[in-house]
Amino acid sequence: MSPRKTPALTSTHIVYAVVLVTIAVGAVLVGSAGRNFFSTGNISDILTGTSVLGFIAIGQTLVILVGSLDLSVPYVISLSSLVAATVMANETGNILPGVLAALALAAAIGLANGLIVSGLKVHGFIATLGMGLIISGYLASNYKGSAGQTPLAFRLIGATGIGPVPVSTLIMLACAGAVLLLLNRSRLGSHMFAVGGDLTVARMSGIKTRVPVIAAHVLCSVLAGLAGLLLAARLGVGSPTIGSQGGYDLLSIAAVVLGGTLLAGGKGSLVGTLGGVLIFAMMDNIMSVLQINPFLKDVVRGVVIVAAVAVYARRRTLGRPARFSDTTGPAGPPDTRPERIQKDTGVTA
Repeated sequence: MSPRKTPALTSTHIVYAVVLVTIAVGAVLVGSAGRNFFSTGNISDILTGTSVLGFIAIGQTLVILVGSLDLSVPYVISLSSLVAATVMANETGNILPGVLAALALAAAIGLANGLIVSGLKVHGFIATLGMGLIISGYLASNYKGSAGQTPLAFRLIGATGIGPVPVSTLIMLACAGAVLLLLNRSRLGSHMFAVGGDLTVARMSGIKTRVPVIAAHVLCSVLAGLAGLLLAARLGVGSPTIGSQGGYDLLSIAAVVLGGTLLAGGKGSLVGTLGGVLIFAMMDNIMSVLQINPFLKDVVRGVVIVAAVAVYARRRTLGRPARFSDTTGPAGPPDTRPERIQKDTGVTA
């Protein structure tokens, strides 16, 4: 009887091992400051920290999987908060129109990003950077401060929870579940992996490569719009700087990379991304309790990101198969069928 093979250690396993280590270290450090890391209030603070970044990181995972990036998300957040708060104007009856207007505008921005990337062949980094500058210029020219006001019924979304779990976190997890089903159970999800893995092979396989790229950018912007709505609910007003002040563009990319998704596209894990978001939320919470200098927080984040990428890069190098087989001659070409690409990504619940 042949020995049973040990399951391969994936990036998702690694990131959740880091989550456990962070919890253990956090419990000790927070306890040394006279606080309880596992108190209801502290858990609620950590989960609240995952909400906004979680929305953006989910969308960023999609665009990175197709081999793109989105640097316009912080400005989409700010614009969505302003549109929603202005349309609502502190009227409960305007909640739905305000939400729909904000999400429709976010979707339009994502559509423009997707068309520029897929149609004009402009790299996502440049295309979304340019779009972000356009929105930033509009915000700076037309808004000198906060605007609009959200009604109390809408503000409750950002202030209430079920036990220690905020409603905003539950909404974010529901969105993550929907995207996970999209990636694992739909043809569009398979095509996203295929396009990110090898655009030429995907095109030769008969895939309409523009569709996954456009869909990824639209969904990313809509999720950024949801983050803007959440921030508008918390603040009670729309703000032209709320997105850029949070640095959500680079932080979301960092969470995606920390979760094990390849920046080159084609391979990644949404579950891993959520683990990366949780690590950053816990790190921020721990450093806030310990009253660590904000600039030092960025240093710690940077060290964690570089260490994670180094570990993943080393694992890929060590796990790379030999170029030639010892017994059968030259190895054949890799199986790049969309369904095979999706199977090898490690995107599992």
